[in-house]
Amino acid sequence: MLVQKYKEMLSAKSVIRELSEFATARGAEIGYENVFDYSLGNPSVPVPRELTDVMVHMLREEDPMTLHGYSPSLGIPSVREAIAAYLAKRTGMPYRKEHIFMASGAAGALAHAFRLVTQRGDEILTFAPFFPEYHPYVDLTGAVLKVVPPDTEGFQIHFEAFEKMLSPKTMAVLINTPNNPTGVVYSAATLRKLAEILKRKSEEYGHDIYLISDEPYREILFTGVEDNWVSSFYDNTIMCYSYSKSLSFPGERIGYVAVSPFCRDAEDMVQMCGQISRGIGHNCPPSLIQLAIAKVQGKTADLSVYETNMNILYKELTALGFTCVKPGGTFYIFPKALEEDAKVFCKKALQYDLVLVPGDTFGCPGYFRMAYCIDTKKVERSLQALRKFVKTEYGA
Repeated sequence: MLVQKYKEMLSAKSVIRELSEFATARGAEIGYENVFDYSLGNPSVPVPRELTDVMVHMLREEDPMTLHGYSPSLGIPSVREAIAAYLAKRTGMPYRKEHIFMASGAAGALAHAFRLVTQRGDEILTFAPFFPEYHPYVDLTGAVLKVVPPDTEGFQIHFEAFEKMLSPKTMAVLINTPNNPTGVVYSAATLRKLAEILKRKSEEYGHDIYLISDEPYREILFTGVEDNWVSSFYDNTIMCYSYSKSLSFPGERIGYVAVSPFCRDAEDMVQMCGQISRGIGHNCPPSLIQLAIAKVQGKTADLSVYETNMNILYKELTALGFTCVKPGGTFYIFPKALEEDAKVFCKKALQYDLVLVPGDTFGCPGYFRMAYCIDTKKVERSLQALRKFVKTEYGA
């Protein structure tokens, strides 16, 4: 008999994916260049030339058995050493390879982090608006994801609501900064207050509360925005990283878990990740990709286009009367819709070939997300459609 839980999930497919599929189908009708598809957060800039050169050289010159053979359960030691050395240099924290576990992107890293610190019935708290896949990621482990209501004023943390929702069943708090879908970056003040609460509540409950920091957009920060290293604020932090966005490398599924060197039992936790892999069939990302990213630590694709696109859209949206918190990073913007029901708003936008994602998907009704990881000229051309949509439907 088929497992009913997964069968039920077939009727609850990702809204983002459905809108992306709509955009593709509409593009087949009128030309994709005429569809202003802001649905999917798929990087739109090429990988850095250094990464391409590294991979070409490796494929031509290095031992195929090394490049394509199995890697150890925790990842290739030299790769883990390279990542740890980079993190130590960047942060001043004493990272070593024993703190690094190689994973298939941030999703794979999160899959391990959740299983490290929760058992069936335990709770993980996260903050709206949030990446909707967090629900299946957490719920299918047997733990329970609880969502703290949003602070819509600045999309930092609604601390009053957060403290009310904390309980002895809370084993971890999951944050995402820079944030999908808002583009907001948590301030140092926010992170300090979060750390203080977690320390206090850990003592009160008699067990550690872990901070799981989902950081695939860490390198996409805009001019003047403070670069806060989450792990430096709270010892019991498990950082989950992906190279998908920084290197424009999403299809290669490469990332890592980095347990803070100051975390209790940090080295045991990394070893435990290897055992978790046995249970979920993860068994390490490809050796070739691991070896390649080890050689380009600190490099990124040219991410400047995202700030250019953000400024164009933010200026236009605010001029048209939208309420919007200015993003500090990522390639997302999250304005308030011009009517109460954002799903209705986004459905109307489709008539103008504007593909927008309603905020209900992210636990924040009344708002919508635009993923502006598209060509700047297309962003500029979309403004005419946006103006027409707003004027025709809302008289603005």
